[in-house]
Amino acid sequence: MQWQEVCEHPSFKNLPFKIELNEYGKVLMTPVKVYHSAFQGEIEFLLRSLLKTGKALPECAIATSKGTKVADVVWASDEVFAQIKNEIECSIAPEICIEVISLSNTKEEMQEKAQLYFEQGAKEFWMCTKNGDMTFFNDKKEIKQSLLVPSFPHYIKL
Repeated sequence: MQWQEVCEHPSFKNLPFKIELNEYGKVLMTPVKVYHSAFQGEIEFLLRSLLKTGKALPECAIATSKGTKVADVVWASDEVFAQIKNEIECSIAPEICIEVISLSNTKEEMQEKAQLYFEQGAKEFWMCTKNGDMTFFNDKKEIKQSLLVPSFPHYIKL
């Protein structure tokens, strides 16, 4: 299955799940809890507040070598947004890709997603735990704070 088919298929409309595709075109669905959505909203708000240009986007589909992955929140510069705004799935990753960790996520899964986003051009990968702790990475290692948004907090309170 291709991402456009997933987006247009009537069976997938209004599901309370995050939908992704693996490298074989198999649909993967992950249920999300209220805290997950709340953190997404807070992260988007903070990005919009701290960065005066670019776009913060929720549930952003990104084409990767292992299928379509959907980052919980991304930030794209005006330049990158101009390239992706009319695409069905992003052909390049926005500069910052953020995942809110669910109980079902594994460390290996998050490492793989980070690597896939970096392969597609992301500059940073962030993770938010269920407790609101933020961790920042560039393509080489964990970093103390975001280099693109140095004032982004290390903890988000709901």
